[in-house]
Amino acid sequence: MKHIVFQVKTIGELHTIAGFDKPKHPLVSVIDYSKVNVQNPPDSGSFVCGFYSVNFKKNCHFHYGRQYFDHQEGTLLCTAPEQIITFNRERDSGNAEGWGLFFHPELIRNTALGKKINEYTFFSYAENEALHLSEDEKQTLLSLVKQMEKEYFTNIDHYSHDLIISNIELLLNYCKRFYGRQFITRTNQNKDAISRFEEFITDYFNSKKQQENGIPTVKYCAEMMNLSPNYFSDLLKSETGKTAQEHIHYHLLEKARTLLLSSDKTVNEIAFELGFEYPQNFSKLFKRKTGITPTEFRNEIIKN
Repeated sequence: MKHIVFQVKTIGELHTIAGFDKPKHPLVSVIDYSKVNVQNPPDSGSFVCGFYSVNFKKNCHFHYGRQYFDHQEGTLLCTAPEQIITFNRERDSGNAEGWGLFFHPELIRNTALGKKINEYTFFSYAENEALHLSEDEKQTLLSLVKQMEKEYFTNIDHYSHDLIISNIELLLNYCKRFYGRQFITRTNQNKDAISRFEEFITDYFNSKKQQENGIPTVKYCAEMMNLSPNYFSDLLKSETGKTAQEHIHYHLLEKARTLLLSSDKTVNEIAFELGFEYPQNFSKLFKRKTGITPTEFRNEIIKN
């Protein structure tokens, strides 16, 4: 099977691959997927793009990381630069629909949006965590995309840059809102994931895996839950008010308190048992979270 990796660094290169004319703006474009005309398309391939994308797709199939996803009903997927998306032409129905907004990091460099782009954590969600839109939500995003398209097609002037960026930011803020809605409507699935995480992290510390593998990272815990790190942390924040890192620290400190009160081990020995490479890091975390050092905690409890 012919598999091609497309290294797409610019918006112009994207237009060439899609069979479109030269873009009207070198750093931003909107593509109608029903009009894409790839010459001699491979049976399968991968895209590694040098820009951000917001994609609404129907009737097409992709792999994102190790996950397979079917865009039959229409979903929204956002990607950041250098992420890999793999497609298989044999699975596609041949009549893909939807739109894609693409913008290069240079477009937003030294802007307010550029400074906070990392706050839009959905750019690194996995494809199986894509956003399922209601009809009203689809129309809201489409109207913003059309406005951007109109702006760079007909109104390139001194104000165009700021207006295009403002519309992109507004669209991303709506995406953030719609993801928040999806976290609420998926509450049963979310609670199941949280329960599995609580069981996992409790077992991790009780079975002393931290002594061999170290303190679990958010990335490691997310992988155990079959979720991307950002989606995993956002899910926990939405349901519990605490991030994944805060949950890990909570269980870590609960284990620390138990060891401090139930053993004669030194603070350094307890730090190593908890998975810390350097004992001073344990003491700093304990004091930051509790207001007192491990030794002060132990002595205070003993006195009382």
